[in-house]
Amino acid sequence: MLKVNNLCKQYGPQVLFEDVSFSLTQGEKVGLVGRNGHGKSTLFKIILGQEEADSGEVSVPKYYRTGHLSQRIDFAEPTVIKEACLGLPHNEDGIDETYKAEAILMGLGIGEELFESSPLSLSGGYQVRLNLAKVLVSGPDLLLLDEPTNYLDIVSARWLERFLREWKGELIMITHDRGFMDAVTTHTMAIHRCKVRKVQGPTSKLYEQILTEEETYEQTRLNEEKKRADVERFIARFRASATKASAVQSRVKALEKKGKLEELRDIKNLDFAFNAAPFQSKYLLEARDLTFGYGGDSPLLINGLSFTAAKGDRIGVIGKNGRGKSTLLNLLNGELKPLNGDVNVNQNTRTAFFGQTNIDRLTKANTVEQELMNAHPACTRGIARKICGSMMFEGDNALKKIEVLSGGERARVLLGKLLVCPANLLLLDEPTNHLDMDSIDSLIEAIDAFSGAALMVTHSELMLDALATRLIIFDGGTVSLFEGGYREFLEKVGWESEAAEDKSARKPKAAKGVNRKELRKLRADLSAEKTRVIGPIQKRIAAIEGSIVETEKLAESENRLLLAASEAVAAEAISVHSKAYHDAMGQMDSLFDELETLTAELESKTAEFDQRLREAGFE
Repeated sequence: MLKVNNLCKQYGPQVLFEDVSFSLTQGEKVGLVGRNGHGKSTLFKIILGQEEADSGEVSVPKYYRTGHLSQRIDFAEPTVIKEACLGLPHNEDGIDETYKAEAILMGLGIGEELFESSPLSLSGGYQVRLNLAKVLVSGPDLLLLDEPTNYLDIVSARWLERFLREWKGELIMITHDRGFMDAVTTHTMAIHRCKVRKVQGPTSKLYEQILTEEETYEQTRLNEEKKRADVERFIARFRASATKASAVQSRVKALEKKGKLEELRDIKNLDFAFNAAPFQSKYLLEARDLTFGYGGDSPLLINGLSFTAAKGDRIGVIGKNGRGKSTLLNLLNGELKPLNGDVNVNQNTRTAFFGQTNIDRLTKANTVEQELMNAHPACTRGIARKICGSMMFEGDNALKKIEVLSGGERARVLLGKLLVCPANLLLLDEPTNHLDMDSIDSLIEAIDAFSGAALMVTHSELMLDALATRLIIFDGGTVSLFEGGYREFLEKVGWESEAAEDKSARKPKAAKGVNRKELRKLRADLSAEKTRVIGPIQKRIAAIEGSIVETEKLAESENRLLLAASEAVAAEAISVHSKAYHDAMGQMDSLFDELETLTAELESKTAEFDQRLREAGFE
């Protein structure tokens, strides 16, 4: 069990937290929340021993192992699979557990075709995934995860959610994705006003408690201020009266003893609305038979996609990374040209584009204020300052240079630049990355209130649930349009690669009344899912059976040598071969036990899929 006692930390005049105490009991999964810059990552570093606290202590039991997701890239092995296997705990029985690393890599979206690649050849996001795989496969007692979904697509994030729900150890997780956190954790803990509060339950329960406490505090403060004013008036009125001297002194001492409740400092939130440009026509944009690929041997990313965007549309663009989601927004914004088809943009459409790479396009030498003023000729300093305030860059913070800003602050600058120019079409590529929960809530509210149309590439299921009315789905090598919200998509279609155990997300469809093409696709989906789930089990069974054969041969060989040594009355040889023979027999017993367990699991999973096929109308 982890115990933290009276922890304090500050940098110069900025206090992050003081007198922080909490503990983790067995199996607790804690979501750590708080505004960006309030000390969440610093708390992780102190727990890991990477940073010293100013005072207080962190204590853990002996042999208690802590694993954490590192953003630092430091690979030692020549292939992805070997690097992932570095995380496997030491196995005294010598049993090959590579299959565990393979299953986790595939769950995180790193396919078998990459297993023999060099880790250094992976993209930055995939390198972080590989680091995450090494942590998950190591099976520590306590898992510390800082923004684990930042580089995951929506399918991999859903897999990780299921994995962490079944995690048997302790967990502390920082993530801006409220839905992901609430689905995984048992408790929520906040760093708020330099203190820590922890409750059993989701984020909403904690925030409601904080709100209630602060409303009670403020009401108490106001009541005490009123009483204090009454006492001060009494003292002022009768200070010179000899007959009231005793009463006056009594009240003076009472005021000094009681002290004064300080007014709670206002915590700023994003507070903005997109600058909507007028639009009278029906469609802002129309894509017809859109087709695009990067040429050579690369497959087409988009093939024959057609859709329209009208006022009020909220279109979610979802799918695995690298399948063309960002490419689609670049095509719609005119930054790329399609191979076939076209994008027709109404002459009155005004587009605001938030791109993943746009953070790198900010001019580092500019101040926040200058960056906003350079976004549009009509942006005066007064307008820029007003937008700076709404983006939480009040006062002199508007004069900070871009180069000193954090990732979350730069994301807010990009949002501010969108507000400078009137728009009626928003193209947003992962706009929630680097934003904290409160800022995401404000962004969702602003998009919801926007009178134009919005296309949003996002892995945030919370954002999709709140906003999406239609979906463009990159899945199974194709891109398609779904007329409906995200939950409706999960119930009616679902992800092709969804794991079998997540039954709530993907339910079997009845074959009756479905056309032949849909029947073939349904059966193919179920068969492919079956292969993905039971494939690793079958692979491990085959490996164990091979090990059993080899171990039997070793045991027979040692038995023959033991008999020969016995006949020769060679005491030392008898001892050596007797030990080797019994070790081999012990290893064989362990292999047979594991084989029995895996065989039962294989039979159970096979029966489960056969039942799903029958329920879907297939024999």
